[in-house]
Amino acid sequence: MANPGKELRGKVAIVGVADTEVGVLTGRSPMDLGVEAALKAIKDAGLKKSDIDGLITCNSMAQPLMYHAEATAEYLQIFPRYCMAVGAGGGTTFTAIHHAASAIATGMADIIVIAMADCMRSGLSREQALQVQASTGHPEFEQPYGPTVPAYYALIAQAHMAEFGTTQEQLAGIAVSTRQHAANNPTAQMRDLITVDDVMSSRMIADPLHLLDCSLVSDGGSAIVMCSAERAADLPHDPIYIMGAGEGHNHEHISAARSLTTSAAKEAGERAYAMAGLQSSDMDFAQLYDCFTPTVLVELEDLGFCTKGEGGAFVDSGALAPGGSLPVNTHGGLLSHSHAGNPGSMFALTESVWQLRHTAGERQVPKARHGLVHAQGGIMSSHTTLVLSREAS
Repeated sequence: MANPGKELRGKVAIVGVADTEVGVLTGRSPMDLGVEAALKAIKDAGLKKSDIDGLITCNSMAQPLMYHAEATAEYLQIFPRYCMAVGAGGGTTFTAIHHAASAIATGMADIIVIAMADCMRSGLSREQALQVQASTGHPEFEQPYGPTVPAYYALIAQAHMAEFGTTQEQLAGIAVSTRQHAANNPTAQMRDLITVDDVMSSRMIADPLHLLDCSLVSDGGSAIVMCSAERAADLPHDPIYIMGAGEGHNHEHISAARSLTTSAAKEAGERAYAMAGLQSSDMDFAQLYDCFTPTVLVELEDLGFCTKGEGGAFVDSGALAPGGSLPVNTHGGLLSHSHAGNPGSMFALTESVWQLRHTAGERQVPKARHGLVHAQGGIMSSHTTLVLSREAS
């Protein structure tokens, strides 16, 4: 394996986190929500705006701006020496964390705010939302056939079912366990418990995916503050250290995917574990990108939590639920907490920090020491894994 980047291991910490409300937030713009989250995260870190010298944002679909990060800095009235807007899909959030850690370690900035927000629920018309869904595929080789995003993920589900005998009930079990976590989270958008029958009887979206196999559509924003481990020692909360970070990029369009049942999460996870010096068995919880239920199944296998083809049985074991051997998406995930578009993964990251601070309330994983967060963008295309810990060594 190439240099696993161990010089970053434990050198950077997350010291401040905040989320806004999520759901339908009519009358509030993505910029409003991103700035609100940033200000709350800076306060949570025990810092002032004048302490911030780095800013990373992700552009908004509902309110796109060419210089998004610079516009956010202007709104915040901060004047960073490191300022960047990243533009990609769900995996972008953790790629940005990887970049921010490197920037701090190399002296490009001392304290970086990463803030993302969007209004996918109230900021897009029905026609605009459909256009986003329909424009994901390759313009020459996929779009002419008319598939939307759920249809692409249905291909992955169908492939897993054909190759390994996975059942629709096992996919539904992922939605059920995720909702169980959300029921313990007062900030989650959907908290009413559901059953496998509820999922199976919800309307079909793209065979075999039912409505409750699909993530929510939400408004919301989230932000974190990062700095060096040395600087973190002077701040009020227990630092949460970035122990490992790894990326894997397999394809852009699903028609060019090397496999539908094995993803670049495998390479991303291996690189993150190697940097951290930890393994999947060391993780006390995992937050896995769950835009649709089959993504969780593939990620569980590719990240080493069970063997390839055994994801369905792993779900059946109850491992993912509260009190299970590997609680997954303890805040409720994209399926039940919220999915505000590109910033969706941020809520999994802030939840991970609260879990490792031991401040997650009723949903706290007992004695959590290490956690894994994973995001992917495109159609299982671009993957980033982070290994976080409350211990720097």
